[in-house]
Amino acid sequence: MTANSGRHFLQIPGPTNVPDRVLRAISAPTIDHRGPDFAELALDVLQRVKPVFGTSGPVVIYPSSGTGAWEAALVNTLSPGDRVLAFETGHFATLWRDMAEGLGLVVDFVPGDWRRGVDPAVVAERLAADEQHSIAAVMVVHNETSTGVVSRVPEIRAAIDEADHPALLLVDTISSLASIDYRHDEWGVDVTVSCSQKGLMLPPGLGFNAISEKALAAAAGSRLPKSYWDWAPILEANELGSYPYTPPTNLLYGLREALALLEGEGLPNVFARHTRHAEATRAAVRGWGLEVLCADEREYSSSLTAVLLGDEHDANKVRQIILDRFDMSLGTGLGKLAGRVFRIGHLGDFNDLTLAGTLAGVQMGLELAGVPIDPTGTQAALEVLRA
Repeated sequence: MTANSGRHFLQIPGPTNVPDRVLRAISAPTIDHRGPDFAELALDVLQRVKPVFGTSGPVVIYPSSGTGAWEAALVNTLSPGDRVLAFETGHFATLWRDMAEGLGLVVDFVPGDWRRGVDPAVVAERLAADEQHSIAAVMVVHNETSTGVVSRVPEIRAAIDEADHPALLLVDTISSLASIDYRHDEWGVDVTVSCSQKGLMLPPGLGFNAISEKALAAAAGSRLPKSYWDWAPILEANELGSYPYTPPTNLLYGLREALALLEGEGLPNVFARHTRHAEATRAAVRGWGLEVLCADEREYSSSLTAVLLGDEHDANKVRQIILDRFDMSLGTGLGKLAGRVFRIGHLGDFNDLTLAGTLAGVQMGLELAGVPIDPTGTQAALEVLRA
């Protein structure tokens, strides 16, 4: 085996690097989850996580991945045979569609080219045509992790309102929460789905649903089967700082510490930092003479940048060279983007020097892979960081 000195550069768009403070918090001794110390912990994190979602309403925290939180959003609000409107913005939007169909929902899936987000005009058009209001929900991935494209949720909400349609708005923020400005209440979202291992700077293992009053009302009549994912017993138990089953105690320790880090920096500063790092990364990509996958500058992601290579180059070969030579992991191309793109994650516990090192490693890897680039690309990123 090859021994690598220094720390591995984990520059995939999640799981992200976990701060040492969070790791130390997770390593604390486990406590009685039926005792007063746990109740104090649970009540604290359940309240402090709300500003991260931009809500004053309830947030359910599951011991789960983001995929579990997807399912919870669907089974708590919908019934067998309900129609939902979804959009092909990338690999994860497609997987959420597949889940909805597997649960017995009828999905109107609007095709896309994986380079653009949800078109609010299409939302308005589809809902205006649904005069019988048979569409029960609109499913949107805020930041598509496979493409680095952000859908404009406030404009989508406005389109739903313009059509005067009662459909619920379900939004996946798995790779945008705590990295890109997001406002559950202000934007009229009914269920916000997220998870722990990206902007929240934790290991995988926590799934989240932020829930509106309208979603709670819908849950009262939902007929999709559910037990583990059922909001009702969790919300009831949470009132007393408890869970209806064994909770993820040590991950909640880590969440409390991660929330303290976000509070200390201030969410506006967190968002500005991510925006600046994304701008620097795109400057490098363009400086190299390569193409950012996202085709609409209004939809650029602050969490990650997907870099499109020409058909004559294999993005996986570039990634493998970078891993072997520089001990750095980049995100692979998923689904129909396999071998065509690599993804640079710049979210979570991340700073200017980490980005500079990341981009230097990418540049060297591209050169070693025989991809013709302008070597001033990294310098263009440094100019952005200096500014």
